[in-house]
Amino acid sequence: MAKAVFLILVVVPFLSLLPFSSLALTQDFCVADLNMSDTPAGYPCKPQTAVIADDFYYGGLARPGPNISPFMVRLVSASVNEYPAVNGLGISASRFDVAPGGVVPLLTHPEASELLFVVEGTMVAGFISAATNTVYIRTLNKGDTFVFPQGLLHFQYNNGTTTAVGLSAYSSSNPGLQVVDWALFKNNLPSAVVEKVTFLDLFEIEKLKRLFGGSG
Repeated sequence: MAKAVFLILVVVPFLSLLPFSSLALTQDFCVADLNMSDTPAGYPCKPQTAVIADDFYYGGLARPGPNISPFMVRLVSASVNEYPAVNGLGISASRFDVAPGGVVPLLTHPEASELLFVVEGTMVAGFISAATNTVYIRTLNKGDTFVFPQGLLHFQYNNGTTTAVGLSAYSSSNPGLQVVDWALFKNNLPSAVVEKVTFLDLFEIEKLKRLFGGSG
């Protein structure tokens, strides 16, 4: 009896620390029911009796996505919100087409690491270490890959004369996204506060807020 109590007191709390974060781990798959609310473990599952082969198909990455102004980048994603079949599987993807001179601005994915594969063209990619602020940067050509560790600020830009195309894979079905320019200038934070916390000139801040649609 004492041994059983010991196992309950020790093993059960230990099991609670294991990464059982996915609703799909106890079954073959868990196609997201997007009519339900998202949870820390992912979306609730669509009833398996309602799942069809087309749920596992997604053609969105076959062509460029909508243009994101003013970055001259066309982006299309295959995360859980666009591709419900990846729910709980710890994977997702995106495609971005960067025009000559275009840039994927400083951004972070809080929930995932990213593996970039260059399909066409050439681009410069880099990220900034959180521990030392060291910048790791490299020019990439067709067929090259580059990895961005989870949560770190990273960027890409097209340094060639033709459109560059990249495919990115993520270690989460919902990697999250925060773009630095949007965080600073596409909000209602008073410009005087932005000036204080960034040391940027007030005129430049108001110019960028007009560009990105911020207020305050």
